[in-house]
Amino acid sequence: MKLRTLLASLAIVIFTTGVTFAATHFQVKPDEFDPAKTFLVQAEWLDGIGCPTNAKISTDGSTTTSTYSDTACLTGDTTDRKNQGLLLAKTGPTTNFASAVAELKGVKGITLTELGYDIRKPGSASDARGSHCGAGAPRFNVTAADGVTYDFIGCNSAATPPTTTVAGEHWLRLRWGSGNIPAFAANGPQAGQIVNISGVEVKSISIIFDEGQDTGPDNFGLAVLDNIDVNGTLVGNHEANNDNDEDKGKNKDTEDGKDKAQHKDKDKGHVAVKEDNDDQD
Repeated sequence: MKLRTLLASLAIVIFTTGVTFAATHFQVKPDEFDPAKTFLVQAEWLDGIGCPTNAKISTDGSTTTSTYSDTACLTGDTTDRKNQGLLLAKTGPTTNFASAVAELKGVKGITLTELGYDIRKPGSASDARGSHCGAGAPRFNVTAADGVTYDFIGCNSAATPPTTTVAGEHWLRLRWGSGNIPAFAANGPQAGQIVNISGVEVKSISIIFDEGQDTGPDNFGLAVLDNIDVNGTLVGNHEANNDNDEDKGKNKDTEDGKDKAQHKDKDKGHVAVKEDNDDQD
């Protein structure tokens, strides 16, 4: 009887652990919200622009002579084999009704304890050099399981500052967590207030980039992110690209025609993003 009880307990632990790991696995899918087809926004995972973690260095052009890591990202996504980074860009004015978007897939039902990313920017979040890091972009938007939307967890916002910042040579690691994830409640009983959303059950999470080249201090209208963090799990690449290029043994260069067809209509509208833009107006 004791043995059966012990085995049953172990089975419950193993099953529960499996569910926990499954819940923390997610993907980051870039897209564009561009209903008027202005073609002034872009979101895409690209090889070679991410925060380097043990990246190979060659000084002779034929062999790996050393490795390099930016001190902001001494840890990273171990499945990222091409040092991918997430490009988010908005060309022209902020008033253009369009956004670069990244939707986080596979987060529904998790209890939120941490959000974050690495951003290609030296110095500090307020430095004019490097990626755009504004109060409103790039930002996390979170919709809770009860339907309440929490917006404007911004890169450099006095209202929703990150809990921790790690400055490297050319990158910043920003994290919102440790029991405190401040966000703006767009609706619900606390609408219009900054509230702590640590511990809420998640329905969806997205990253929005909708500040253009007229927004300082950089006036750049572009950001490169990496190691998107949800509850300590890091995603630093587009899994679909890895599946196509390496796991199936295909050369990406031979798939250009398919890639163009797949991305031709990427600028279809997202209701959540449109609502968020309406809030700003």
